[in-house]
Amino acid sequence: MRIIICGFGTVAQSLAKLLVSRTDDLYAKYGLKPRIVGAFDSKGGVVDPSGLDLNRLVEVKKKFGTIKNYDKTKKNWSGLDIINNVEADVLIETTASNYRDAEPGMSHIISAMKNGMHVISVNKGPLALAFPSLMELATYNQVLLKFSGTVGGGTPILDYAKNSLRGEQITSFAGILNGTTNYILTNMEHGMSFGEALKDAKSKGYVEADESLDLDGFDAAAKLVILANWIMGMKVTMPDIKRTGIRNVTTKDIKDAAKKNCAVKLIASCDKELVVSPREISTDDPLCVNGTLNAISFTSEHSGTQTIIGKGAGGTETASSILRDLLDIRKEISRD
Repeated sequence: MRIIICGFGTVAQSLAKLLVSRTDDLYAKYGLKPRIVGAFDSKGGVVDPSGLDLNRLVEVKKKFGTIKNYDKTKKNWSGLDIINNVEADVLIETTASNYRDAEPGMSHIISAMKNGMHVISVNKGPLALAFPSLMELATYNQVLLKFSGTVGGGTPILDYAKNSLRGEQITSFAGILNGTTNYILTNMEHGMSFGEALKDAKSKGYVEADESLDLDGFDAAAKLVILANWIMGMKVTMPDIKRTGIRNVTTKDIKDAAKKNCAVKLIASCDKELVVSPREISTDDPLCVNGTLNAISFTSEHSGTQTIIGKGAGGTETASSILRDLLDIRKEISRD
C-alpha cells in the first residue's frame, strides 16, 4: 500500500516508529505492507516510489527540524506537488488543525480525493468546517475518508458508537472531549487558581500553541461536529455549535460545585442542541473523570447510557488510530 504523509510532527513520527516496529506482524496478520512513497512538512518534502526509510526520516527530522534534508541531491517537493504527481493509494493528513479556513489540510484532502486516493485525517479543521461536503466528495470519487484519531486520540470513540452500538438508536450524547481543559479544571479542584493551572498545563506540553483552541472550546466544538455528523447523521459545521470556554470559571465556581458533590467540567453535548460549555456534573457520574482523560456517554433507545473513557491525545495513541484506519481501508480494498 503506497502512502503519502502530510506533516511530520509528533503524530507522524510516532506512526513511522509504529510501522517499523510492526512491519512483520502487519504483513503476517493483515497482509498490510505500507510503503511511504512521499512525505512533507512545512519546509519541504521528499519522494521515493520504492519507499522511504522511516527510521532515517525520523532521524533527519530530529537533526534538521525538517525532512527536506533526507535527500539533498533531489528536488525539494511541496505538499501539493507530491499529492498531484506521485502515485499513491492513501493520504495521511496530520498537519495542525486550523478552524479559520482549514488550510493547508483542506487542500491536501480535496486534491488527494480528486486523484483517487483514500484519506485518513487526524486534522480536525477540514472536518469541522466542511464535514458534509467532504463526505460527499469522497463518495463521488469512490474513495474512503477515515478520521478515527480526530476524536479521542487512541480511544476508539467513533468506532464504539458506530460499530459496538450498531442497530441501536443513539438519542443523545455528552462528553469531556478536551483533555487540556479537563486537566486545568482538575487542578483548580485541588486548589490552584485558573492562572496557576494553565501555567502548569503549559509546562507539561498539554496546551496547544494557540491556547484559545483549548480554553475557548474550539477543539471540543470541532470534535462535537464530527460526532454529530458521523453518529447522529446531522449535517452541521462549527458555526452550528453554541460554544463557551473555561476562561471565566473561577475558584468560587469550583468550590460551590464541590459543596453539592459536583465538579465543573467542559462538556460537549448533542441533545436537540449542540453545545460546548462548562457544566456542573455529579462526582458519582461515570463521565466525571479527572486529569487529561476524555469520557463520553452515549444514551440509546434500548441500551440506556454507556460511557467510554480513555486518553484523549498523545502521539502514540493517535498513531494507533491511524493504523486502525489503514487496516480498515486495506479490508475495504480487498473486498472490491
